[in-house]
Amino acid sequence: MSLIPHLINGELLSGSARTADVFNPSTGQVIHKVPLADRATIQQAIDAATAAFPEWRKTPAAKRAQVMFRFKQLLEQNEARIAQLISEEHGKTLEDAAGELKRGIENVEFACAAPEILKGEYSRNVGPNIDAWSDFQPLGVVAGITPFNFPAMVPLWMYPLAIVCGNCFILKPSERDPSSTLLIAQLLLEAGLPKGVLSVVHGDKAAVDALIEAPEVKALSFVGSTPIAEYIYAEGTRRGKRVQALGGAKNHAVLMPDADLDNAVNALMGAAYGSCGERCMAISVAVCVGDQVADALVSKLVPNIKALKIGAGTSCGLDMGPLVTGQHRDKVSGYIEDGVAAGASLVVDGRGLSVTGHEEGFFLGGCLFDRVTPEMRIYKEEIFGPVLCIVRVNSLEEAMQLINDHEYGNGTCIFTRDGEAARLFCDEIEVGMVGVNVPLPVPVAYHSFGGWKRSLFGDLHAYGPDGVRFYTRRKAITQRWPQRATHEASQFAFPSL
Repeated sequence: MSLIPHLINGELLSGSARTADVFNPSTGQVIHKVPLADRATIQQAIDAATAAFPEWRKTPAAKRAQVMFRFKQLLEQNEARIAQLISEEHGKTLEDAAGELKRGIENVEFACAAPEILKGEYSRNVGPNIDAWSDFQPLGVVAGITPFNFPAMVPLWMYPLAIVCGNCFILKPSERDPSSTLLIAQLLLEAGLPKGVLSVVHGDKAAVDALIEAPEVKALSFVGSTPIAEYIYAEGTRRGKRVQALGGAKNHAVLMPDADLDNAVNALMGAAYGSCGERCMAISVAVCVGDQVADALVSKLVPNIKALKIGAGTSCGLDMGPLVTGQHRDKVSGYIEDGVAAGASLVVDGRGLSVTGHEEGFFLGGCLFDRVTPEMRIYKEEIFGPVLCIVRVNSLEEAMQLINDHEYGNGTCIFTRDGEAARLFCDEIEVGMVGVNVPLPVPVAYHSFGGWKRSLFGDLHAYGPDGVRFYTRRKAITQRWPQRATHEASQFAFPSL
């Protein structure tokens, strides 16, 4: 059984006496061990980043971008290898893993535009012989803490942009599926990134706390659950750090009476059950406007859910693999039991699924609840599993009020043919990312990703233009070169034009 090492200052290090198990969710077997960094290991990464920063910040943006161009090429060349590692440790299907990587590569492509996005602004003659401009300057050493559900994509939301902005980055990936994350970081070194600019340290809360408490770390990016997002934001900002902490979600899809129901069903199947629902943008609530819509939706969903192809993620042609751990599968099953006890109608029950040849795997079939109400726990909380809840309302206004009243505001969508209804929905819904006939409205890399309310702690969203602002600070410079032949008198009033 192999040990997955840390990557610090360009070297692979075992470090740390404590370790955690890494499972293959399809078999239920431990396949690797991963070291859990102590404070000394974290400090080693910080010291390497601190030493690398002065030279890296002076490296021209065009040269930083050249590293990213080579990195993009290496990612594409190693797509199959990376997807295999993701599937082996996370459980998602190979096709889903490849799709995740492709979305991550989009962010590398955006980072390749470093010379353009870091140009700053210039104004000539803002006053007599006075010019003014602003620069986007790096923060220094920054860190990212990323979740298990996207071991390739979410880190690529963070460090390519942080690095081309001139920062040095320390990544603490999920200890549940770290192999693909480590391989991708090694490819960036192969692309020519200097040692120390990027380090990968595995760990648990002890590692997170060490990053939060280190004065050298100027900013923290996080994606994960809301309680941890809130903790990192509170502890980080209390120490004067810049923090963006993306938390949980309860994403609603509104189905109007005029919706193209066949297309909506196909979209909902992927959005609710893709990656076993282990996505912060997964649709977990379908809000049907009218009983007729709800009844028709249930009748169309049931055969599709029962026909889901479920098996070992590394097999081809599947719709779903297993959940990431046995503990998480049991947690999702507990939500299902709670929903039944609360009076919701369990139309499709995916519990007890056994996959031939993988009987010890962490499998759970697709589940569908009807007649869910807002006071139920399965409605209020993020389940993070293959469970779709149907809520029935009488109007679009009632559906919107339901969404706006929820504590989360990550993503939502509406299925309709009515432009007026869609425009009202987009204008009035209190959610950060909105789709119209698009069930997973994840912004492309040159926009920014982030929710509202308790789905995001911090002022700036992830990647895109907000990512540039997060990983840089603006410096405004005003410069004057007086003409030699003139001498101006002292001025005691506040300067103006």
